Order: sequence, then C-alpha cells, then structure tokens
Amino acid sequence: MDKISLIGLTLGLTAIVLGQYLEGGHIGSLVQPTAFFIVIGGTLGAVMLQSPLPVFLEGMRMGRWVLVPPDAAEQGVIDQVVSWSQTARKEGLLALENMLPTMNDPFTRKGVQLLVDGVEPERLRAVLEVEIGTFETRLKHGAKVWEGAGGYAPTIGILGAVMGLIHVMENLSDPSKLGAGIAVAFVATIYGVGSANLVFLPVAKKLQAHIGRLVAAREMVVDGLVGIANGDNPRIIESRLQGYLD
Repeated sequence: MDKISLIGLTLGLTAIVLGQYLEGGHIGSLVQPTAFFIVIGGTLGAVMLQSPLPVFLEGMRMGRWVLVPPDAAEQGVIDQVVSWSQTARKEGLLALENMLPTMNDPFTRKGVQLLVDGVEPERLRAVLEVEIGTFETRLKHGAKVWEGAGGYAPTIGILGAVMGLIHVMENLSDPSKLGAGIAVAFVATIYGVGSANLVFLPVAKKLQAHIGRLVAAREMVVDGLVGIANGDNPRIIESRLQGYLD
C-alpha cells in the first residue's frame, strides 16, 4: 500500500471541504449529483473516444498502481544477475540453461536464452532494448489515459457550468429554481478543476514514476546480461548495477 498517495488524496479533499466549512458555507452544497454526472461522465466519454480499447483498459488497470505500486524488485534483480554471473563464471554459460524453466518473466527468460545461445553482447543489447522500448511505450500510453482525463475534466466542468447558467436563464421567472441551477453551474466547475488537479493529473505523474522504475529494472537485466556475455567479474557487474539504485 502506497500510504503517501492515500494521505495526499485525503489531505487534498479534506482541505477543500474544510475550507468550505471555515468560509461559512454548507458542506452539503458541494454535493451535486448532476454536476458529478456531467463532469465524470463527460470526461470518461472523452477519454474513451481518444483511446483505443486496449489502451483504455490498460490505463484503467494501471490505476491501482497509485495505491498498490508494482514491484520492480531492483535489489532482487541485482542479486539474481550476480548469481547468474557467478554460475556462468564457474560452470560456463550453458549452465544457465537449466535455470530457464524457473524464470517466470518472459523478458528475463528471453535475455538469458539469447545469452546461452552465444549471441554477441551488442546484438543482445539491441534485441532487448527494442522490447524495453515497446514495453515503455505501451505503459506510457496507459498513463496518458489519466493525463488526458486531467486535460478534459476542467473543460467539461466549464461546460457543466454553462449548462447550469442556461437552466438559470430559462427559469428567471421562477426564483425557486434559480438556486439549484446556480449551484450546479459552480459546483460543476469545482468538480472539473478539482478532479483534474487532485486526481487525474497526479495519478498520471505517479504512474510515470512507476513506469520509470519498471523500465530501469529491465535495463538492469540487460546491463547485467551484457556484462556476463563480456566475461566481467561478478563484483564489477554488481557494482555497476548498484549505480541504478543510487
């Protein structure tokens, strides 16, 4: 559980509600189902329109990373690569072939297989970096779903405000309906700007940070495999990979 994300979201929402209370306003006035439906529904529709279905679903799936971050296991990658290096140094590269069935990650398994097959170090790096690039691009497209929502939400909020004002203008002769229309107008703007800056854009930035960690973990694997292919000392490989953590 990423506690700082939960604390940040709670603090942001509490600050707005508490500010409304301290200004003498009623907290209930911020609860407008119509405005919520306009902003969230409109934003969701716009994001779905801009994104292919696989990208949209990937972005939604990645949303849970905000509270439950993916485990890049950087130190585990270092320990694993160093273990491979020691095995290759003592028993030869072919000894790593026996470890392939135990590797659950397809990227890692492919890299070790190329190493066992005797692929040249630079060719090994080139092949795996293509996969890293594809992996990074796919995840960044998913993060842009949230970034897109952060861009659309304020505009949809303004649209909701205009709709509320239209409702007000249509009922100038009936003062009892003016209050509800004005409330929807201004609360829709709050929902649009607030959801963009308290949820959608921060989520996009947090996802980009996690993507950077996942990509770095794969780059560590590539760097380690190339070092093994070049016959580097396990201590040198470990020291180089520790640089990623620093």
